[in-house]
Amino acid sequence: MSERPPISPRSPRAALEPEQVPPPPKRSERARNPFVVVGNAIFTILIILMIGAGAGYYYGRQILETPGPLQEDKIVNIPSRAGKRDIADVLLREGVINVNPWIFIGGVFALKASSDLKPGEYSFQKNASLREVIATIVEGKVVQHAVTIPEGLTSEQIVARLIDYDIFSGSVREVPREGTLLPETYKFPRGTTREQVIQRMQQTQKRVLAEIWERRNPDVPVRSPEQLITLASIIEKETGRADERSRVAAVFTNRLRQRIKLQSDPTIIYGLVGGKGTLGRPIKRSEITQPSPYNTYVIEGLPPGPIANPGRASLEAAANPARTRDLFFVADGTGGHAFTETYDAHQKNVAKLRALEKQIQNDTVEPTEDAPPPTAAGAPLDTNPTATTRPTAPAKKPPARPAAPATAPGRQGAAQSTTTPPVVQR
Repeated sequence: MSERPPISPRSPRAALEPEQVPPPPKRSERARNPFVVVGNAIFTILIILMIGAGAGYYYGRQILETPGPLQEDKIVNIPSRAGKRDIADVLLREGVINVNPWIFIGGVFALKASSDLKPGEYSFQKNASLREVIATIVEGKVVQHAVTIPEGLTSEQIVARLIDYDIFSGSVREVPREGTLLPETYKFPRGTTREQVIQRMQQTQKRVLAEIWERRNPDVPVRSPEQLITLASIIEKETGRADERSRVAAVFTNRLRQRIKLQSDPTIIYGLVGGKGTLGRPIKRSEITQPSPYNTYVIEGLPPGPIANPGRASLEAAANPARTRDLFFVADGTGGHAFTETYDAHQKNVAKLRALEKQIQNDTVEPTEDAPPPTAAGAPLDTNPTATTRPTAPAKKPPARPAAPATAPGRQGAAQSTTTPPVVQR
């Protein structure tokens, strides 16, 4: 064992003095380095920021995911050139959101959508959260409005309808050529310009016409797609019944092959009023023989252009008419037509129609004081007594009813009486 060093004796005075404590160790030069101090401070700040960011993320996520105040689906229009604050104000005013606009703007930045907000008309779902609201605007899935353009309208009439629709904007530079628009149901967002609507209708018509022309019956006596449109426009104006179109088409194509005048009343009207479409009164007897490039009682074959904008079904009927020998058709009193191959059979159908008209006249109830004044005694139901008269259940288009010209083929003596039915194809 090692020996302990001997303890030196201390004087009484030294024993009474306090014992000397060794000084604390010196701080290392590294701990006093300013870079270490700054690093520690930065680390502390980062820890605080991370905790704050986590809390902010949790709070922000709650705000973004919380169901919104809408009690039912609602359509809201976001105006063009609206800023983020403007959009927030609109959504707040419409009850789509119930948070401070600056929170909405913060959500936009958080979702990195500040440059993707698009104007338009949007449908927001019931209880849509702030995230769903922003996503709806970013995706740009605006409300599509269904717009139906009926078949058989002229281009001028279609333009007038487009002007009446308040969902469209802008003006129309010029009325499109007759027959270049395809009547159909289209869907457009609010704010679409009317020129864009017309362009889409024209593009659709070109595509549909090309498809139908490609599938046409080669025996159809038309030489170009333009002539097919013209024929289809006459068919469109003559009947509104789907089950009759191909048979009406057959009558006109048979007449074209045999070089018989088409004698279609709507062509007279178009020659008189052009794109306005309707005459507003019965056709006068003098107008039937009035020269016009469109009057098929006067000209041979087809008129120089369409008299309306036919729909897809009439284009199909013109390209592929029924295989019949019919040359005549007349209203049957039920909204449809009776078709025949011969003039004699046609005359019998006309007689049936006139008898039905007379019966309706005789069964007319005496008008009350509030009723409009009756027609003159002995006056026919229509002062234009042609075979197109529809005494009951009219078709979708108001028929033209011209009186028969004395010079029309096979109609000798037809002009002797206003009640004598003409011998036309209808």
